[in-house]
Amino acid sequence: MQLFFQYNWRVREEWFEWCKNLTDEELQQKRSGGVGSIIETLLHIIDVEYSWINVLKGEKIIDFTIREYHSLEKIIRLSGELQSEMITYLQNWNIAWENENATPPWMDGTYKKGEIIRHVIAHEIHHAGQLSVWARDMGREPVGASFIGRGFIPEKKAGYPAF
Repeated sequence: MQLFFQYNWRVREEWFEWCKNLTDEELQQKRSGGVGSIIETLLHIIDVEYSWINVLKGEKIIDFTIREYHSLEKIIRLSGELQSEMITYLQNWNIAWENENATPPWMDGTYKKGEIIRHVIAHEIHHAGQLSVWARDMGREPVGASFIGRGFIPEKKAGYPAF
């Protein structure tokens, strides 16, 4: 599980670098599907990840809005700050938590923590695919999605949290 968070964070950073070659207009242009624009999708990925992790931790949910985080630089900074906060929780993930229940305040019902943690992983992968489609629509090569060849196993790459 932790390797997939590292994978998602690496791919996210590659998308951030990819986005640095776009104009503000391209970042903010409304696109079909998803949450609207590239910039809104990047913020959505971060917001959803952090919100679900806070549900798992039993902590307050913070809503990050595009009004506050309207630039790529602000979103990159937010991503880094929140990742460092989540690392400790993820490092201490315990298999015994898999079947514990958690209740998100924005939904009815309770869900197993193991189901939630895997949803968080899949959610980012889904939106990375959406970014890839939009990149191709713009006539640009998207960020690669392969887990293979990224060096997660057996060695750790510098700059990424070791779980």
